[in-house]
Amino acid sequence: MSTTEPRALRLPPLPGDGEGAASCSTDHPASGVIREILARVGDKWSLLVIGLLHDGPLRFTEIQRRVDGISHRMLTQTLRSLQRDGLVSRTSYAEIPPRVEYAVTPLGRSLSEPAIALAVWAAEHHRDILDARAEFDGDE
Repeated sequence: MSTTEPRALRLPPLPGDGEGAASCSTDHPASGVIREILARVGDKWSLLVIGLLHDGPLRFTEIQRRVDGISHRMLTQTLRSLQRDGLVSRTSYAEIPPRVEYAVTPLGRSLSEPAIALAVWAAEHHRDILDARAEFDGDE
C-alpha cells in the first residue's frame, strides 16, 4: 500500500462476504450503503425518533410534541427516510378522522437499544464533556 492511499476502516465481515472483506473503502461494494446508513443514524433527528418509538407506536403530532425543535417538514422527511430504511413502520387506520401511527420495526428496535445506551452514556458523561470543552476553550 502506498503512502498516498487512504486507510480503510475495517469492519467485521458481512454475511456472505469473505473473511475481513467488509470495509468502508470505496472499492467495497457495500461501502456506499454503509455510509448512507451511518449518515442516517448520525443525523440530528433519526435516533431521537427511533428512541422515542422504542416504547410503542405514536401519532405524528405526538412525536412532534415530544421532539423539541423539530419542524413539521423535518419530521415528515425523517419518518419517510426511516420508513425507507425499514427502521419505522407507518400504519393508517380507516377511521374518521383518519389516524396514522408510527412504530419502530424489529430492525429499528435492534438500533434503538444501542441508541438508548449511547444516550445514557451522554447523560452520564455530559459534565466531563462540558469540563473538557471549558478547559479547551480557555486554552485558546
